Amino acid sequence: MDPSPSSFPPAEEDPAYRVFLDSLDYLTTADAGRVQAAYRYAAVAHAQQKRMSGEPYITHPLAVAGAVVEWRMDADAICAALLHDVLEDTGTTKHELAEKFGKEVAELVDGLSKLDKMEFASYQEAQAENFRKMLMAMARDLRVVLIKLADRQHNIQTMGSMRADKRARIARETLEIYAPIALRLGLNKLYRELQDTSFRLIYPHRAEVLAKALRTAKGNRKELLTRIQDGICDKLVHAGLKADVFGREKSLYSIFRKMKDKHLSFSQVLDICGFRVVVGNVPTCYLALGALHSLYKPVPGKFKDYIAIPKANGYQSLHTTLIGPYGTPVEVQIRTEEMHHVAQEGVAAHWLYKDTEESGADLQIKTHKWLQSLLEMQSNDSAEFFENVKIDLFPDEVYVFTPKGKIMAMPRGATVVDFAYAVHTDVGNHCSAARVNQELAPLRTELKNGDLVEIITTSKATPNPIWLTYVKTGRARSKIRHFLRTMQNEESARLGERLLRQELLSLGVVPISIPAEAWDALVKSGGMKSMEDIYTDIGLGKRLPSVVARRLLAREAMAPDTPSNMTLAIHGTEGMAIQLARCCQPIPGDPIIGSIRKGSGLIIHTHDCQAIRKSRSAEPQKWIDVEWEPEEGKLFDIRIRLEVKNTRGVLAQVASAIAEAGSNIEHVAMDSDPERLFTLLHFTIQVSHRTHLAAVMRGLRHIPEVSRIARERGGEA
Repeated sequence: MDPSPSSFPPAEEDPAYRVFLDSLDYLTTADAGRVQAAYRYAAVAHAQQKRMSGEPYITHPLAVAGAVVEWRMDADAICAALLHDVLEDTGTTKHELAEKFGKEVAELVDGLSKLDKMEFASYQEAQAENFRKMLMAMARDLRVVLIKLADRQHNIQTMGSMRADKRARIARETLEIYAPIALRLGLNKLYRELQDTSFRLIYPHRAEVLAKALRTAKGNRKELLTRIQDGICDKLVHAGLKADVFGREKSLYSIFRKMKDKHLSFSQVLDICGFRVVVGNVPTCYLALGALHSLYKPVPGKFKDYIAIPKANGYQSLHTTLIGPYGTPVEVQIRTEEMHHVAQEGVAAHWLYKDTEESGADLQIKTHKWLQSLLEMQSNDSAEFFENVKIDLFPDEVYVFTPKGKIMAMPRGATVVDFAYAVHTDVGNHCSAARVNQELAPLRTELKNGDLVEIITTSKATPNPIWLTYVKTGRARSKIRHFLRTMQNEESARLGERLLRQELLSLGVVPISIPAEAWDALVKSGGMKSMEDIYTDIGLGKRLPSVVARRLLAREAMAPDTPSNMTLAIHGTEGMAIQLARCCQPIPGDPIIGSIRKGSGLIIHTHDCQAIRKSRSAEPQKWIDVEWEPEEGKLFDIRIRLEVKNTRGVLAQVASAIAEAGSNIEHVAMDSDPERLFTLLHFTIQVSHRTHLAAVMRGLRHIPEVSRIARERGGEA
């Protein structure tokens, strides 16, 4: 599509376009010409399109490009902003764009284009996949996300003609994803705008009520605010410090969130006055802090130095809270002019202010590392990836130190395991213990500001599924899940191979005697890549070994559910592919039976387990005979219940007897009633086999205070 001058729509004469042209004064003549060509191309491409409001469609790309120009970005970024919808909404191809405007512009536009043309199972999956693509494009070129954020900003500002439910859905997505990205990139001004606009779209009535209350409160407090501001200015002048002081407005959404999260009234939230002090250089920041602390008393524990330790998005300032007139809390932020630029515009400050080029470049490197860490979380499940990233977009951070003194920013609530995975995936996968501030600490320990963390690793240590219940970072969650999935598949494949081998032997066939062609045919007919996949499916309970065996032997006419007459030998230490049922807690020596459960592998129960009685008679084909294979050194959990006389020191006697019998106590609980003569004690202990359990129980019976003892199964003794 090559527009001729005569085909340019009248939109080019729009006053908004003329203002846009005037704002290109920082570009070279050649670059400004490229931008005008991109506008003309976009105007023709979208000539037949209208926005839902009835305006010509070109008004949208022009507004997005206008926001990009405000950040004083380069010509390629402005061209991409003008052309960002042509691949999606018109017949233009990426190749055509590359020919007319260069490869870089085409790559930027492609990174901005959604995946609408692909088929997805649900809106959530499409949203997650679009977001994944945007992140990948961001990692290649940071300009993509800046244009994308400008695009989203204009879209939510102009959604008046849209259905209310669609408006609310897009606004929620903006609050959950795009606003946090803006914050993470340091675009605080845009972050607040996205939040407030989204808030007004989701809760229009609440927003209006809050806005009205805010206007009233501002009028009532004007005298107090003026008095505090004048006091700060006078103090800084007397200290010989040149500074600009101005009030800091609270956004509607931040007031709403504070009221909701902390259960505060509107007046309680607005009790705090906020001021910003902008000075010439870093030493003056600390001098200004000292001057203000001598003016009003500081609140202990409310001082934060983000100059010495900047936030991950590059934000730097000194924060302090003072007690002002009439006991009013006064929050003050002290920063330099350069810090103020970065605080307002974040990574865009690199383009916007040439004097901050060095810090801007450093910030871009940090941002690029952050984007790479997000991409490392990728998994086959788009929704899981989306959730992991959302976790990392709300990082109320704490700063901790490695043994070598390196500072690492972690989300608030992050644990030792999160830290281990932040250092390296292998460190996380093999961490077995940790020292926090030179003292041994559990892996679930939450980290605090200033903690010195050392991870202790061992080659045999592996991730525990329980870690997923307390890790906070998306990276740790993603890596643990990946490891567990891989391990489960490997163990399930080994189990599946044993189950199929046993089935073949029960049919009188030695597996090695089956020709390779038969194995290949089985793999192809099942739509699998290799026999390993079929073994995994058998081990996970997705296929029955009897059916696979008969297909392999081309003997489908035989009853596929004939139970095997052979017994599978297990150790009980195979890992996730073979699990010991919690209801009956079998141990070596117990008569046992196995159930193949889909997705879980082989579950081992005792023969007399009450929980499986119905299932065994209803689905006999899912049960296989299993026996213990002797193995030394493994301990198994078992529950026992004791009825003891309510006398002093009886618990110590029982614990001592269990220890003397060579058993560990994992858990103890009691039904205590001081007025009763007897107390029930519930123990979870570790034994190596049934004979060991008998020895433990024998030792306990010798205690005179023990009146009854029994093994508990499925909650019943």
